[in-house]
Amino acid sequence: MGEVKRRSLLAGAAALGGTAAALAAPGIAAAAGSSDAASAAAVRPPGTGSGTGPGLVTLGPDDPRYASLTRRGSNGRFVGKPDRVHVVSTTEQVVAAVQQAVRDGKRIAVRSGGHCFENFVDDPSVRALIDTSPMRAVHYDAARRAFAVEPGALLGEVYRALFLGWGVSIPAGATAEVGVGGHVLGGGYGTLSRRYGLSVDHLYAVEVVVVDRDGRARAVVATRDPKDPNHDLWWAHTGGGGGNFGIVTRYWFRDPRARGDNPAQLLPKAPASVLSFSATWNWKDVDERAFTRLVRNHGTWHEHNSAPDSPSTDMFSVLMLNSRHTGTLSLVGHLDATLPDAERRMRAYVDAVGSGTGAEPAVQHAVRPWLAAVALVQETEPAPYKVKCGYLRKGYTERQLTALHRHLAGPVSENISGALWLVSYGGKVNTVAPDATAVAQRDSILKAVYMTSWEGAEAAGAKPLAWLRAFYRDVYADTGGVPVPGPVSDGSFINYPDRDLADPELNTSGVPWHTLYYKDNYPRLQRIKARWDPRDEFRHALSVRLPG
Repeated sequence: MGEVKRRSLLAGAAALGGTAAALAAPGIAAAAGSSDAASAAAVRPPGTGSGTGPGLVTLGPDDPRYASLTRRGSNGRFVGKPDRVHVVSTTEQVVAAVQQAVRDGKRIAVRSGGHCFENFVDDPSVRALIDTSPMRAVHYDAARRAFAVEPGALLGEVYRALFLGWGVSIPAGATAEVGVGGHVLGGGYGTLSRRYGLSVDHLYAVEVVVVDRDGRARAVVATRDPKDPNHDLWWAHTGGGGGNFGIVTRYWFRDPRARGDNPAQLLPKAPASVLSFSATWNWKDVDERAFTRLVRNHGTWHEHNSAPDSPSTDMFSVLMLNSRHTGTLSLVGHLDATLPDAERRMRAYVDAVGSGTGAEPAVQHAVRPWLAAVALVQETEPAPYKVKCGYLRKGYTERQLTALHRHLAGPVSENISGALWLVSYGGKVNTVAPDATAVAQRDSILKAVYMTSWEGAEAAGAKPLAWLRAFYRDVYADTGGVPVPGPVSDGSFINYPDRDLADPELNTSGVPWHTLYYKDNYPRLQRIKARWDPRDEFRHALSVRLPG
């Protein structure tokens, strides 16, 4: 099954590491081997930064390495054909690569982990691809009292380096093989976010390669200090999304409330161990009434347990509503095993979600060291897929619940590999003002991720794509087919980009795509774009537009 074995789609079983992947419902977890990539994070001592590594590598289509670099994206729908690929190891090399592309009039794109859901990197118009995957250093920068992380580092590598070195972590993504580079730019959330907030809530500074009005490439450091003359560039990188303002070559992380210079006190503590769990219902035991009750229960639980002071902020879960022909529905998640009554709280949660359905799930659980649960890299072959998204401020309406069942269990879902994943959110995320960072959605409790995948060429995706678009349009029929901010919805997430939102035939709401992603923060992002990328060198189908 190509659809939900896509670990690059989001979280779910992947959030739980190797054991929990095995606990997840059949056909959901990736049937993938583990990799040793996360076992040796690229850690460099203070002072070396990104100044080590090989020289700038530039190669073209005739080079035997070209195919490996241009087919590195996770979405098998898109394969780029740039004139050249620059493989960079230092900030200076990024500056040189960008300068060369600008001089030659080549459209630029950058790749770190390769998990963009759309073709922003692999668009045919991209002629110069800058690959930052060798830039993987993670170290403590005493001068800035912050942890420096380069964009090519995978999340699993970052977690391992921070945890083994200092016992700390950043609240970031649930999939270990995602690259830091693009992940943080969209906000960055994951298993620790309900407890500690978003990645960008801990972002102290960024180093960015930008291009001025005269076409000169240079590196700039911007911090969260309001007195920093480059402060607006920092703000743009706290949720503005990738491919908009320049190329990040380094991030620095420090909790804004941290004091002193002891690195072990400057970021949140990761739990020593987690209790991973899986509850699986068989579709044959779930009729429309039971399905509706299950999803309603799940939304109600999150409405009641997503306040910043909730004792359940350590609970991270994904309700995987798979199309009926896949056979199962699953609730997977984990919580801090070191807190009192972890198993009792887990069972109470599963019971609350399944209450009144009349269907009994198969429940499994295991306690694992935290690092083993989050830092395991599992590899899968790229498959073509499409993802759509929406924030939920509260559970779905009754009409929406009916629409969910119609598209996941009705005749229209026959032979469709697709799913809706409801990912827990809220908690500490919602303590930050909507304009304090570029992430404007600060009172949601769930992220809804709609997805489908298929095997073979793009033509094979016609039916799954039509199914997904009809599904999404039906769920949001009351607001023009998209999640317009309102009592239930709150727009969409730029790290799950969806070009359909800019299509007036699919978005009939009258609300532009940039409002769905950025809400009232968009005009400020446009002003920052005009200052830092006045030539629009960094652009894609959903990039921030220059004002005017």
